[in-house]
Amino acid sequence: MKPSWTQLAVAALAGLLAFGLAACGGGSAEPTAAAPSGDAAHGATLFAGTCASCHGPDAKGIAGLGKDLTTSTWVAERTDTELVDFIKTGRPSSDPLNTTGVDMPPRGGNPALTDADLVDIVAYIRSIHVK
Repeated sequence: MKPSWTQLAVAALAGLLAFGLAACGGGSAEPTAAAPSGDAAHGATLFAGTCASCHGPDAKGIAGLGKDLTTSTWVAERTDTELVDFIKTGRPSSDPLNTTGVDMPPRGGNPALTDADLVDIVAYIRSIHVK
């Protein structure tokens, strides 16, 4: 039986995590968020035009659509690279980790967003995230 894309994505993520832990000698299992390398001001503009429709204009979420990104433990536990990769891929409603029941489309549904734009969006999210 052919594995689903979700199974492949989970397997790939697990492999990357294992590789990353091995490369750093195991150390702490808690990822550390590197200082955002993007432009948070530009990211705020991009967020307003794409992400706010589900996550709200203040990134505090919209019930039944998008999660609060300002206090999200999930966001805090991811590196900038992991967040960019997640936004690139999105999360279908069929994913067991999707708790809203609504698809998060790749690139937030805006295929025009470049990888550099996604880095800027992550920088913005980091700038408003309550630690």
